[in-house]
Amino acid sequence: MHAMQYAITLPADYDMQIIRHRVESRGHLLDDFAGLGLKAYGVRERGVDGSPVNQYAPFYLWADPEAMNRFLLGDGFRGVVRDFGRPVVQHWQGLYHRPGPAADAPPRAYTRRTETVAEDADAATVIARAVAGHEELATTDGVHTTALALDPRHWELVHFTLWAHTSHASHASHASHTSHASPWPAGDRYEVLHLSAPGTGRLGTGRQW
Repeated sequence: MHAMQYAITLPADYDMQIIRHRVESRGHLLDDFAGLGLKAYGVRERGVDGSPVNQYAPFYLWADPEAMNRFLLGDGFRGVVRDFGRPVVQHWQGLYHRPGPAADAPPRAYTRRTETVAEDADAATVIARAVAGHEELATTDGVHTTALALDPRHWELVHFTLWAHTSHASHASHASHTSHASPWPAGDRYEVLHLSAPGTGRLGTGRQW
C-alpha cells in the first residue's frame, strides 16, 4: 500500500462551487481504476470548520505502485496540471490499514495529520504506538477507514481517517488538541465530495511489516 496526496490551495475569494462541479462531473472516472485502493476527493473552505484556506486536496491509498505511476503520468493528472499547475505530490509507504464499522456507508469527511518522528526517538516505538492508536480507532463508531503511512526520507508519519459523519471528524480534531494520549488521528479536516474505491480489498488489513 502507498498513500499519496497533493493539495491545491486556491485564492481566498475562489468560488468552491467550481471544484464541487469538477468532482461531480469527473469523480466517477476513477471508480474502476485498476490498482487504486481508494481516492477521497477532499475539500476545505476558508472560514468553515476553522479552515484558513480554500483547498482541493484528494487523498489516495494505492494497492499497486505501478497504478500510482500510471495515474501520475496519465491523462487524469495532466488535467490537474493543465487547470492548476503541477502540484507537489507527497507519498508515504503504507504501515497500517483497516476498515472501520462504517465501511459500508459513504464517507462525508476525512482527517489527516502528519507527525515527524523525532531524531532522538526510537522509530519502531513511535510507530508501534501510532499503530495501537489506529487499532483502537478502527473499532470506533463512525469510522469508515483508517490508515497510517511513513515517508522514511523525512521520517514523517501521516495519519488518515475517513468518517461516515462530519461530527465524528470534528470530535477527532478536538480530541487531538486536548489530549496528547488520544488515539484520534486528527489534524486538518476535509469534506469528502466523492469516494472512488475500486480496490479497497487489495489494501491489506492490519499492520504491513
